[in-house]
Amino acid sequence: MPQPIPVAVVGAGRMGRHHARIYRELPDARLIAVVDRRIERAKELAAKHGVAALADIDALPSEVAAVSVAAPTSVHVPVAEALLARGVAVLVEKPLAPSVEEGRRLMEYARGRGALLAVGHTERFNPAVRALQRLDIHPRFIETERVSPFTFRSADISVVADMMIHDIDIVLHLMARGAGGARPDVARVEAVGVSVLGPHEDVANAWVAFANGAVANLTASRLALKTHRRLRVFSPQAYLSVDYQNKNGIAVVKDANLDILRLAAERKAEDLADLAHLDFGKLVKVEPLAVDDVEPLQAELESFLHSVRTGDPPAVSAEDGVAALELAERVVTAIRSHQWEKP
Repeated sequence: MPQPIPVAVVGAGRMGRHHARIYRELPDARLIAVVDRRIERAKELAAKHGVAALADIDALPSEVAAVSVAAPTSVHVPVAEALLARGVAVLVEKPLAPSVEEGRRLMEYARGRGALLAVGHTERFNPAVRALQRLDIHPRFIETERVSPFTFRSADISVVADMMIHDIDIVLHLMARGAGGARPDVARVEAVGVSVLGPHEDVANAWVAFANGAVANLTASRLALKTHRRLRVFSPQAYLSVDYQNKNGIAVVKDANLDILRLAAERKAEDLADLAHLDFGKLVKVEPLAVDDVEPLQAELESFLHSVRTGDPPAVSAEDGVAALELAERVVTAIRSHQWEKP
């Protein structure tokens, strides 16, 4: 049996705590240290798992082969570059960098060194999303909704980079799969957003049109009273609905509903009114998505460790991270160019 991979976590905040916990539980990982410039936080988390607490990545032992960077976005690039320079494989929590320019720089740096750089778009590993990806879907319209109460975290960035970027990555990924792997070209972006608690947008809606005619409508808010995270995909093959939060979903597949489609096609428009007494919902055949029960972050870290061990490309590459940043930046630009009527 291969030896566990020596790993470390940079950042002892909310996400860093989850990374440390899962690494400690995975048989393919051996957690060595937790790094945080606020050493007391590092000590608290490190003591929980019986590992070293460090204030600086320069103090990491040379045996460390892979690191999760769960520190604030503002330090992603310098921390990741320093680790990549040492030959360490790096998983950077989303967003990859504070800006597209910095994200590209980090991507090129990793590419030039032949180093492994993965991005933590955890929603890719949501069981319901993975179930959806097993279907042969060519999206025509995608609708996302991601709203939650204010958490007092990430207030230094727009809700687009904080929350909507999850859905931006999923939309780009689904569009690419529908196009045989080719990265989709974005033709037009329209967006509106409102800043309420600070200088950055807390609520945003974006309408994204792709060159192939497909459209995505994305909504994000960190000012809601309840949490909702949903994805709906409309395609010629099926309608799919995914609940990220509860990790489940349904599919209304065209092939399974040929009878009702044939019935509608055979009737003239005025004849369809004769069927108004029927319950449409009971006529439609709805299939639950076949969902596994793996924690998304666990699946993400297992995938990362697999790439570290085998050299296979990461499930979410630096190129994917940059693509998400590029579209997020276009959304923010569209928001800030929106003309409000003067009161």
